[in-house]
Amino acid sequence: MNAQNQHPTADAATAVVISYPADLSTWGRDIVEGRPYRAYLQKTLGAVEVGQVTEEFTGVGCCGDTLDVPLAIEAVEGGDRVDESTEIEYTVRDTCEVEGGWRVQSAGGPTE
Repeated sequence: MNAQNQHPTADAATAVVISYPADLSTWGRDIVEGRPYRAYLQKTLGAVEVGQVTEEFTGVGCCGDTLDVPLAIEAVEGGDRVDESTEIEYTVRDTCEVEGGWRVQSAGGPTE
């Protein structure tokens, strides 16, 4: 999702609950749950609806960790658009075989 999904007439959501997979590493969780990443999502998610899944880049860190993390919209309160005033909460869902570790920066790493 990105800012292109914003609708000028849509009301801002007061809160959204976003899930990430249980097999996301500790480093990945720290990135996703951190203040800078929340601010990034507030600026880029735009219009959202329950059940929507988006692959979001989290970086590979200095030692490699994750590429894209599938984030799912689990709940939306208030309007249907995320903006800087929207509170972002997280929950964990089932694993989905998130690729990570040193392999993401090596020739033997994921190719997708």
